[in-house]
Amino acid sequence: MAEDLLPAPGQGPRLLRRRRLLAAIAALMILIAVPGSRAAEVADPIKVSILLYHRLGPTVPNTMTVTTTDFEGQLKTIKALGYTVIPLKDLLRKLKDPTVVLPERAVVLTADDGHRSVYTDMFPLIQRYNIPVTLFIYPSAISNAPYALTWEQLAEMKKSGLVDVQSHTYWHPNFRVEKKRLTADAFQKFLQKQLVFSKQALEHHLGGTVDLLAWPYGIYDPELMSAAAKAGYVAAFSIDRRPATPEEPIMALPRYIVSDHDRGPAFARLLKGPIDMKQVSEY
Repeated sequence: MAEDLLPAPGQGPRLLRRRRLLAAIAALMILIAVPGSRAAEVADPIKVSILLYHRLGPTVPNTMTVTTTDFEGQLKTIKALGYTVIPLKDLLRKLKDPTVVLPERAVVLTADDGHRSVYTDMFPLIQRYNIPVTLFIYPSAISNAPYALTWEQLAEMKKSGLVDVQSHTYWHPNFRVEKKRLTADAFQKFLQKQLVFSKQALEHHLGGTVDLLAWPYGIYDPELMSAAAKAGYVAAFSIDRRPATPEEPIMALPRYIVSDHDRGPAFARLLKGPIDMKQVSEY
């Protein structure tokens, strides 16, 4: 009530100013406590980990492989620590519009390349746990390379509603190497082919809109980011071990590669926020 701020008879303006200041502080604390308010955004800035997988399997023949057992354990750890796996596009909406509401603890799962274990090992588990995943695919390998997914498998996963399929260029080149090898004009043509052909192939085989890009080897620079935007991509993703925030460039949002070393507490540290180690499974 406004009259509550008035000083009692005999009390001066200093007390009035003090009471008004305390009322303003109390109002601000209420705003901070309201999820989705602008004050809450200032008090709790957006910071979401995007996890990147490549291959699953029963053993670990290389650094890009996580055992299927460990992957399931990581899904259980995510749940035990109170996190919710959200679609990548939900995070992008939040980064562009602070009024979008996400779960208090959110995390995003992605997988690059299109290895067949994404279908044989990862897909059954994300179905079991109802987990959304974004796959970044280079289509030259699909239904061609012996290690790769088929178009039929990608279509089945996409049809589940849990899997979004996006671009990883056409054949996963090292842009630094190609830029040194080619003339300036030839490199521009090569770059456009990698960005545009991938988008066209994925949209042709699977339908929908392909407008997200994962940089091969995590390599990006201003020239590459500009070319991706011109090719119709609205966001792109690198390999940098830090959470995504609004301060990151939209064409080079960071992701954490998950390797066999990220087990138990090491995996939990990839997630945003305080960690209760008693809740962390050692798988």
